[in-house]
Amino acid sequence: MRRASITTKKQTQMTFDSSPIAAIATAPGRGGIGVVRLSGKNLAPVIQAVCGRASLAPRHATYLPFLNEDGSAIDQGLAIHFPAPHSYTGEDVLELQGHGGPVVMQMLLARCVQAGSEIGLRLAEPGEFTQRAFLNDKIDLAQAEAVADLIEATTEAAAKSASESLSGAFSKVIHELVDQVTRLRMLVEATLDFPEEEIDFLKQSDARGQLATIRSTLEEVFKHAAQGALLRDGLNAVLAGKPNVGKSSLLNVLAGSDVAIVTPIAGTTRDKVTQTIQIEGMPLNIIDTAGIREAGDDGSGPDEVERIGIERTWAEVAKADVILHMLDADRGPTLEDEKITSRFPDGVPIIRIWNKIDRSGHKAAVDKMPDATHVYLSASEGQGVDLLRAELLRIAGWQQTVESRYLARERHLLALKAADEHLAHAAAHAALDNEAGEHALDLFAEELRLAQERLSSITGKFTPDDLLGVIFSRFCIGK
Repeated sequence: MRRASITTKKQTQMTFDSSPIAAIATAPGRGGIGVVRLSGKNLAPVIQAVCGRASLAPRHATYLPFLNEDGSAIDQGLAIHFPAPHSYTGEDVLELQGHGGPVVMQMLLARCVQAGSEIGLRLAEPGEFTQRAFLNDKIDLAQAEAVADLIEATTEAAAKSASESLSGAFSKVIHELVDQVTRLRMLVEATLDFPEEEIDFLKQSDARGQLATIRSTLEEVFKHAAQGALLRDGLNAVLAGKPNVGKSSLLNVLAGSDVAIVTPIAGTTRDKVTQTIQIEGMPLNIIDTAGIREAGDDGSGPDEVERIGIERTWAEVAKADVILHMLDADRGPTLEDEKITSRFPDGVPIIRIWNKIDRSGHKAAVDKMPDATHVYLSASEGQGVDLLRAELLRIAGWQQTVESRYLARERHLLALKAADEHLAHAAAHAALDNEAGEHALDLFAEELRLAQERLSSITGKFTPDDLLGVIFSRFCIGK
């Protein structure tokens, strides 16, 4: 059953629609330059119809008019032809670079589709150009994902790591791990074929030592990948608490600008305000939310809009990586604060931030308690804010000294964890003494095979078709 759920790249290619495709490759809106990109077999009819030439010099920019059906010029620009296999997708690729007006680009794209009707040219799906590059072995799956990560990078460090992954740095270490597991797996399976050599053969080859080395290497790769995943997605920190405890003020201090409105009026923040900042290179997504309160004895309380905001606050709290529970140090804890605390989800780190120490007389400090870490600060005066930053870095496990981070995704981390579990099971079955039976070696070999498959899924050698669909559907059209 497990093997039936895995498909190889070759099997995926057999079911893939290989019709020629076209799309606008530049971002929507006006710009100095716009690009229409085509990929597929035999683009000669489009070149002839749109460029007015039987052929173009390979990989050379040719300045010419882009022709409409009646021979009139849609635009003037550069045409570049990349014959297969020396192209991004591994297929014939044609790029038409014109003026970046959206109407001009749409007219040019429509003309290309019309001219290519005889070869089945169609509009590209999101990520289809990169998907073809993957299927045609121009890049592996980890590199393909790095293309999207590079486009979406929000920090300089994230862009650098994505660029390194695109160049194959992450894939290289995964391939090396797969090779090590494969060699050990071949050794164990050879032993199964020649049982009379079982003990000496495995001992002389130091199978246990090889396995220990593989697990140690995998642990190091996971550490770098986990840092990269944090670099890619950032840490989601949700500010929650009663109205007027200083959530928006703290957001502004951390962001270094007035991104949230601050007033003494309860319920000023009606909806979430999200701001991404960096702490020593780590992206931190701070989510300021509506103050949580109930109706008072006099019937006063949140109106309908504020109630919706409070509901959204709890929705954000449920998704948080860390909860920043803001409290008023000047007034001390209240029953309402305890009610808020009781609704926090289990298993999520909580930092209780006692704000307004400039009024309460407390000193800026960090107090680590069994229930949560307590940080005393003043958002208005900036006292103790650095202590909060340090605590966020600690919770995230951020290591500024890590030089190489692989901009990993959640699926990469899951695959690495699963591979490590299989290797741990393999170690448990590696009984390399006189009591070792063939059954234990069978299990040893099987766990190595499963670890190999999980590692190979990162680069796309063994990947479910539905996962490929999800990955590439999140790309922008034209890439």
